Amino acid sequence: MNIPPTYAVILAGGSGRRFWPLSRDTRPKQLLQLFGGKTLLEHALNRLEGLVPRENILILTNREQEEAVRAILGEAIPAENILSEPAKRDTAPAIALGIGWVAARDASAVMMVLPADQLIQDEAAFRRCLGGAVAVAHRTQALVTIGISPTWACPSYGYIERGARTQVTGAEEAVVYEVRRFREKPNPDLAEDFLRQGNFSWNAGMFIWSVSAVVAELSRHRPELSKFVAEVHHSTDLKATIEAQFTSLPQISIDYALMERASRVLNVEASFDWDDVGSWISVGKYLPKDANGNAANQELVQIDSHENIVFSTAGQNISLLGVTDLIVVQTADALLVANRHSADAIKKIVDLLPEALH
Repeated sequence: MNIPPTYAVILAGGSGRRFWPLSRDTRPKQLLQLFGGKTLLEHALNRLEGLVPRENILILTNREQEEAVRAILGEAIPAENILSEPAKRDTAPAIALGIGWVAARDASAVMMVLPADQLIQDEAAFRRCLGGAVAVAHRTQALVTIGISPTWACPSYGYIERGARTQVTGAEEAVVYEVRRFREKPNPDLAEDFLRQGNFSWNAGMFIWSVSAVVAELSRHRPELSKFVAEVHHSTDLKATIEAQFTSLPQISIDYALMERASRVLNVEASFDWDDVGSWISVGKYLPKDANGNAANQELVQIDSHENIVFSTAGQNISLLGVTDLIVVQTADALLVANRHSADAIKKIVDLLPEALH
């Protein structure tokens, strides 16, 4: 099967508030060394090895974080393969920018859109799955999304409702389903219902399509985004075009703008592990644990303390005495002590802090 050139657009923007005080506005979670001495962005880049040539990997970030992104990646990819959005406009405008950027290089390409802030450990399985998804996108001209088999009734994720399984010639190893619809984050009872029904996947925010297919769908459903894609595609001054037009685009997600409207969407089931690393609770799962369930990135002194999460970059001793279910995060300039059951609310505390700590 003669598949055209493949590109990947890695979305590496976002805020840095759930992992405060380690994360800051200029250093969100994808730029933190949480796992294996590398940032999540570096992991996202490395797992594309052998699947997408480095010169075909494009990084889209924002102005606050561009300097840090360039410093982390160094010469790993060409400098011109990193762009920043001039304003926050949600995923649809960002992805439209990525589509136009790829089209300017090769309008016949198949492209992936991948978040930078997820943890995937089985990189070989990831490459096999995404390679199959590329083949599906090429052979069907459908918009393809990757679905994660849910392990529990999580109310914090969007869901994909699957229809009938389908076979795609040339991509027989891929597990492919028609998509009935996308479902927004459910309440806990509805999430339990999704799990019982058995035909729902978590929406991982990974998309694969041919440039021609996605441009055609945008033309039908979001002409203002299609026009922007065309402007970027044919621009003789890419940065000037983005500067002039990006801020006028609607603030809307790609699911609302396109995926829920497209004529045909296919779901390829993930064959790899996946974690969106949404909070310090997620990080705690991967840290070394002692006999009392305390997870830490350093040696702890503890007495009668259980199920705590400790992460420090300050190089100081941390001792625990008679405490349970805490999150303790220490940096050179800040200390967080939180109940682990309030992990999702950590971002709220940042609004109360001095600007220097944002």
